[in-house]
Amino acid sequence: MNTIINAAKFTADEKLEKFINEKVAKLDRMIDNAVRCEVTLKVDKPESHNNKIAELRLCVPGNDLFIAKQADTFEQAVADCVDSMKVQIEKYKNA
Repeated sequence: MNTIINAAKFTADEKLEKFINEKVAKLDRMIDNAVRCEVTLKVDKPESHNNKIAELRLCVPGNDLFIAKQADTFEQAVADCVDSMKVQIEKYKNA
């Protein structure tokens, strides 16, 4: 599965990209026909707390699974997205 990381108005460092790739790899093991995974990172109101947004779109044939989470850090937001996506994948597989 191809993973695309988009960082809106900033550059994600190598450590964050590695973390994202490791987390997304877990999803790849759960679903065989995923084409790609798009992760978009955004900062909402830089001066406030809980301002990091991660959006995860898993592209599968005939459907896209999408989840967005907001947290204090990108790592936490991505981890929350992956956990929620696991639930969506189970529902998709059982549908």
